Amino acid sequence: QVQLVESGGGLVQAGGSLRVSCVASGRTFSNYRMGWFRQAPGKEREFVATINRSGTSTYYADSVKGRFTISRDNAKNVVYLAMNSLKPEDTAVYYCAADGELHITIAAIVASKNYDYWGQGTQVTISS
Repeated sequence: QVQLVESGGGLVQAGGSLRVSCVASGRTFSNYRMGWFRQAPGKEREFVATINRSGTSTYYADSVKGRFTISRDNAKNVVYLAMNSLKPEDTAVYYCAADGELHITIAAIVASKNYDYWGQGTQVTISS
């Protein structure tokens, strides 16, 4: 079992920045690909960003590319999502997730069904 706890959400004005964090416990953190997903009210959960086990490879949704940065610190068991130039449409509950399998295709690493463990989410609200 892997336990994931997100933090750092809040209310920010459009154009601002925010960094959310996710602390993992329970198993060897570096054995898991980590991802961030989000869910806005009335919408399905969507992929945001993912990072491989070593932190050397990342992939982003087109909607956040160039504005968001995912990173991880395997020594501290933490994955981060730094968000800049925030827009009202970024408003959502942000979830971190852990994938214990060696998925390598784009389709596989963005699919929520391939992530085994999920945090409870942290609310990010962007005001216009």
